[in-house]
Amino acid sequence: MFIIDIHYIVPLEEVDKYMDPHVQHLQKYYDAGNFIAWGRKEPRTGGVILGLADSKEAVERIIAEDPFYKHQPAQFTITEFIPRKYHPDLEDLLGNP
Repeated sequence: MFIIDIHYIVPLEEVDKYMDPHVQHLQKYYDAGNFIAWGRKEPRTGGVILGLADSKEAVERIIAEDPFYKHQPAQFTITEFIPRKYHPDLEDLLGNP
């Protein structure tokens, strides 16, 4: 599992220029099963994506398509972690702890 942390580095007016295509990108990979949750931070300084992929390199390839990455209104940090304990409702998604 991966946590993708997005941090805006330009004013929100510039970020908003790319918001619709960014959300389309998120939806594409949600539909493909790579993104399981996403949302913006509060206060609005960026966002967080929870992702599933075979490798960090696979996540990096997906992120490279994101308009936020291409046009650079934001910086991305990708953190891989291995869930050891989680709510039973997530078992089918994540496998056995």
